[in-house]
Amino acid sequence: AFEAIRKQEQAKLSRKERLQFKRSRVLLNKRFDYLKEEDQEHVTAMLQLSERLHKAHRIKDDFLQVLDCDTGEAAEQTLDLWLSLARNSGLKEFVACCDTIEEWKPEILHSFDCPYTNGYTEGCNNRIKVLKRNAYGYRNFGRFRNRILHMFSGSYRRRETEKAAQNGQP
Repeated sequence: AFEAIRKQEQAKLSRKERLQFKRSRVLLNKRFDYLKEEDQEHVTAMLQLSERLHKAHRIKDDFLQVLDCDTGEAAEQTLDLWLSLARNSGLKEFVACCDTIEEWKPEILHSFDCPYTNGYTEGCNNRIKVLKRNAYGYRNFGRFRNRILHMFSGSYRRRETEKAAQNGQP
C-alpha cells in the first residue's frame, strides 16, 4: 500500500524531484528510526512534498511495531490499533490492505506464537531454481532429479556432522 502511494505521488512531481524519489525508495521503505541522521533529513524533506505520502509513511512505520511484538496476544492488540488507524486514514490503498489482513488475521497472529517457519523449504526451492537456471534447463528429468539429490546430500551430511559436534559426538 505504501509503495503504491509512493509511486502515485512520485508521478505528480517534476522530473528532477521524481528522480530523487526513485533513488530514495530504499530509504523510504526502511524504518525511520534505523536511518542515519542525514538520511532521516532526506526522508523528512521528501515527505514534506506530499501530505498523503507523509501519512502513508507514518502508517507504514506504525505497522512495523506489530512485527516487533513477542506474543500473539500483544500482536493482536497492536494490530487492532493499527487496523483502525489505517482504515480511518482515508487512504484507499491501506483500506484494501486492511481487508486482506482481516481475512488472514488468525493465521497472521498464529505466526507470533509458532516458532516454526518454512524458511528452510523456501531456501531449498531457491537452490533448485538457481540450479535449473544455471543448467539452462535439463532435458532429462531423471538427471535433474539426481543432481538435486546430489546437491542436497552434501548439505544433509554437513548438518548431521554439525549436530553431532554440538552434542559432543565424534
